[in-house]
Amino acid sequence: MLRSLRHRNFRLFLTGQMISLTGTWMQQVAMSWLAYRWTRSPLVLGLFGFASQLPAFFLAPVGGVLADRVSRRRLVMATQVLSMLQAATLAALVLTHHTGVGGLLALTAFLGLVNGIDIPVRQAFLVEMVNDKSDLPNAIALNSSAFNAARLVGPALGGFVVAAVGEGVAFLLNAVSYIAVIGALLALRLPSAPARPLGAPAVWSNLREGMRYAFGFPPIRTILLLVFTASLFGVPFLVLMPVFAADVMHGGPSTLGLLMGAVGVGALAGALTLAARRSVVGLGSMITIAIGVFGTGLLLFSATASVILALPGLFAAGFGMMALMASSNTILQTIVEDDKRGRVLSFYAMSFMGAVPVGSLLAGALAARIGAPATVRIGACVCLLSGLLYARVLPSMRAHVRPLYMRLGLLPDAAAVVEDVPLAREEDAAAR
Repeated sequence: MLRSLRHRNFRLFLTGQMISLTGTWMQQVAMSWLAYRWTRSPLVLGLFGFASQLPAFFLAPVGGVLADRVSRRRLVMATQVLSMLQAATLAALVLTHHTGVGGLLALTAFLGLVNGIDIPVRQAFLVEMVNDKSDLPNAIALNSSAFNAARLVGPALGGFVVAAVGEGVAFLLNAVSYIAVIGALLALRLPSAPARPLGAPAVWSNLREGMRYAFGFPPIRTILLLVFTASLFGVPFLVLMPVFAADVMHGGPSTLGLLMGAVGVGALAGALTLAARRSVVGLGSMITIAIGVFGTGLLLFSATASVILALPGLFAAGFGMMALMASSNTILQTIVEDDKRGRVLSFYAMSFMGAVPVGSLLAGALAARIGAPATVRIGACVCLLSGLLYARVLPSMRAHVRPLYMRLGLLPDAAAVVEDVPLAREEDAAAR
């Protein structure tokens, strides 16, 4: 489960990431609670989700091209410094009472712009820190585990910090947490790689090349569409959590931290489940299971007004959501060509970061009309339906991916036979 930690660079980066991401989740909980405390409007919560992630939709392709052309470590360093400055500015404005909803939205949108570059670059950067490609799936799963360990600790800690000393202190603690990941980046020992020429024509031609590659290969296209659908209809339940905590369950910021913590526990369990896998065999089926668990968990959560009864549903939703995203990421990382890695992962970021803000805005508007529980139930049903459609095309996806895995040494012949005996017989018959 921990085999990729034998790589020093990855071990350092992962440690810094866990500390920084804990602060990030603290800030997210504090921001959503502050916005809802000021306005009591689900629509405003949707606007914050929209502002935090829509800019990333437009910048992610540029980030993907940059990740394939220039130093990924320098890019990640720059995005972390800018994120730290955003958190420090936010803390100063809130603690001195010099901002309102408009200021919070502007700073949230700025962070979204930074994340548009950061997400595809950071994902592509993983391969540079893990020398043995057979350890890459484990590194991706552990990276997701770190993200979700932070999702477990950060929201709960953020809820208690907000209840005790206010939102401004939570923002300040997030700014301080970036020191850990910046220090880790400075301590990495990486071989120097020559930068390739980069200009405006090169950016657009590289972007077009990446789009043709990603959307012309059925497995990549199918995974991106599934992630987009789940992100548009399912993941926006997170933006409505303050509504559930305050209005449905009649709690406060501590209740919100508890609910978000349950999502984090489930997501961490999902990521660790993937980390324990010995190979990529069966990840296609894992995606089918994951989106089914995700949709079912959302249905259970939306059907109760009790905090205790909501926790199992949120655990299942967190497990399914992270298992879906991490399995999809692992498949993409292992089948993509190295010189197109950044661009393909930028499309993955677009599928997630582009759909979530639109879904958050729609969820906020719909929740204002029909209520948060009904809105989450609709999203859950769409996720379950998309899972059924994905299961129908899974055999054809395996036929495309199997030769790639065998060529990379990730899928022995025997494993391929065990995984897809019926499909192999059909292909043999067709060949005859």
